[in-house]
Amino acid sequence: MESGHVSVETTNAIATVRFGHPKGNSLPGSLLSLLATTIDAVAADAASRVIVLRSNEPGPFCAGASFDELKAIADAETGKEFFLGFAKVILAMRRCPKLILARVHGKAVGGGVGIVAASDYAVATVAASVRLSELAVGIGPFVVGPVIERKIGLGAFQALAVDATGWRDAAWAERHGLFAQIVDDGSALDAAVGALAGQLARSNPEAMAKLKQIFWEGTEDWDARLPERAAMSGTLVLSTFTRNAIAAFAAR
Repeated sequence: MESGHVSVETTNAIATVRFGHPKGNSLPGSLLSLLATTIDAVAADAASRVIVLRSNEPGPFCAGASFDELKAIADAETGKEFFLGFAKVILAMRRCPKLILARVHGKAVGGGVGIVAASDYAVATVAASVRLSELAVGIGPFVVGPVIERKIGLGAFQALAVDATGWRDAAWAERHGLFAQIVDDGSALDAAVGALAGQLARSNPEAMAKLKQIFWEGTEDWDARLPERAAMSGTLVLSTFTRNAIAAFAAR
């Protein structure tokens, strides 16, 4: 658990993919790569028909990328590789032929919002506020931007990206389509996710795969676009402005 974990448990054709990290379920590069390869593996596993993506409790759903790794970036190529982490997960979720349900028990920040947006259906508790904090440390939500904009629209994405220190509550996220459903607490969350996952596990896999293809129409260029966005962030993170912003953020 010191370096985090990703696990899979498949029961009754429902594959539950769980990630966790002691620092707010943040996702360093090694965990992001493992999460992407795990989703690819579950996508190819005939024993499952639907995926539930969740993280450890209590605490946030996902605090985003590892801040320690962000501070350690020393060159543009390392920076690009760092920012490619969430791109790998988003692209794995995009190409997975199975519907992915996100179980969002708490707050989501930065790349965590991108993961929620990349799911096909997200159920969250009222405690699940969201924030894109990238601009506050001198960069921007460039890699996760396309998947978030696709889900909630340009106007709502602009609001999140520009107000990098403000939280939007679960009701806002549901109203703009990031969450499909919000519930009061963890027990209601388990009931809602379990009921829908069970229903989908009994549904026609071919129909669900074709439906997912329709959901993701227009994203065919993302295999090239997201790495380009990662390179943009990888260069920005080396600027004096961003270095100072990161130092100020770390000193809080």
